[in-house]
Amino acid sequence: MLEPIQRIPRYEMLLKDYLKKLSPDSPDWNDAKKSLEIISTAASHSNSAIRKMENLKKLLEIYEMLGEEEDIVNPSNELIKEGQILKLAARNTSAQERYLFLFNNMLLYCVPRFSLVGSKFTVRTRVGIDGMKIVETHNEEYPHTFQVSGKERTLELQASSEQDKEEWIKALQESIDAFHQRHETFRNAIAKDNDIHLEVSTAELGKRAPRWIRDNEVTMCMKCKEPFNALTRRRHHCRACGHVVCWKCSDYKAQLEYDGGRLNKVCKDCYQIISGFTDSEEKKRRGILEIESAEVSGNSEVCSFLQYMEKSKPWQKIWCVIPKQDPLVLYMYGAPQDVRAQATIPLLGYIVDDMPKSADLPHSFRLTQSKSVHSFAADNEELKQKWLKIILLAVTGETPDGPSEHLDTLNNLPGPKKKSEC
Repeated sequence: MLEPIQRIPRYEMLLKDYLKKLSPDSPDWNDAKKSLEIISTAASHSNSAIRKMENLKKLLEIYEMLGEEEDIVNPSNELIKEGQILKLAARNTSAQERYLFLFNNMLLYCVPRFSLVGSKFTVRTRVGIDGMKIVETHNEEYPHTFQVSGKERTLELQASSEQDKEEWIKALQESIDAFHQRHETFRNAIAKDNDIHLEVSTAELGKRAPRWIRDNEVTMCMKCKEPFNALTRRRHHCRACGHVVCWKCSDYKAQLEYDGGRLNKVCKDCYQIISGFTDSEEKKRRGILEIESAEVSGNSEVCSFLQYMEKSKPWQKIWCVIPKQDPLVLYMYGAPQDVRAQATIPLLGYIVDDMPKSADLPHSFRLTQSKSVHSFAADNEELKQKWLKIILLAVTGETPDGPSEHLDTLNNLPGPKKKSEC
């Protein structure tokens, strides 16, 4: 059955030998040369057809290896390279066995699965060649590593040797270059982006899968700078930028285009960029209790530690703040850097009693309204008077910067006359 196909290259070889021995002055020279050109074209076409048949056969084999679930059997698809590789995990330092199928238009990232008949794989991710970037990385613990960054996912891979690594990088880069050549309409956009960046740009945030910073590369939250620990401040990854952040800094969700528009955990900065929320809009969304202590303490009428007691509960030390932007509300935090207030007291309408009720706490005062009673105690008389000046205005609905009917009363109070500062 192969003889009809083998005749064509055989005719080509015979004609080449005939022309070598034929004199250029021979009357058969021109006809022989033209015949060689025709048969060479036919041989090239035949070889191309054979390669396409072999490629289609290989695609069918891979299709079966993937459980007949991936639609890869297409004449336009061409297998470039395949082989085993290791994938470095972001959450730990382990390396996981994976298998790659590189085609002219995509990379299939697969996980081996147990099978009694031949090798079988499950496709974990399909990464398109369009927009793919290759970066050679360096890791002291894991040699021969490189990074494949696509719109769908970013992978950090480890080859078996330096030669294997170079072969993969070369095959991937050649596939990317060939893809760009076939799509000339993208050349101008690609030429402007010759530099390879490890981090996702702001314009690509949510559109391109980021490289996850590995857990062992950082010791503190990359947003709030608080150190990680195994119990109360564990590591989390922002799905938009790939940074390692604590749970407080990753308590946001946004729709990511590269993941089909599904909601993913992101950090505060990425959330504001992707969703378009401003700081003021975010504060309204979070609610009054979730405004950080540092935000209100830095711009407050008065703030300090006070002893606090509600009804018959024991005294406790808390951080109290009356912010300038909300001077009619008293915020109570557990500590100056807390990101959420424990409680708030709307001061309007409360009655102020500045007579101490306990000899142990001589600098105390009390706020009462109906059945609600809040007792406070300052460390000294001067601090107590600072608080009373602001609170006496707030309970009547006035602010320190506005006109007050109680200025005479305030001026008669002992302590400094000037407005207190935190």
